[in-house]
Amino acid sequence: MPIIPLDELDLLHTVMCQAVGEPKRIQILYALADGEMNVGALAELLATPQPTISRHLALLRQRGLVKAQRDGTSISYSLSEPRLITVLDTMRQILRDVLEAQSSVLEEC
Repeated sequence: MPIIPLDELDLLHTVMCQAVGEPKRIQILYALADGEMNVGALAELLATPQPTISRHLALLRQRGLVKAQRDGTSISYSLSEPRLITVLDTMRQILRDVLEAQSSVLEEC
């Protein structure tokens, strides 16, 4: 496998990793995987104050992970790239596998 240039990895970290580095933002992404939602609906679903959801959405939108669509005075948000959920699901499965392997090693000791 070729060595990936450091500047590309820096960009990956800045744009993607930092965006999903906050659990609440991951919850927002999963909520949007089911379809468009506005800030109020997300706040209610995630039991989080609206200003907090708005701040997270602003960052996710800035990073290009969600898109906004205005309908009169309401703004609905949706995933800009549904493959992100597949990536998150894969990362969660890897985490489960790693934790299970570590648990097995501890049980053997």
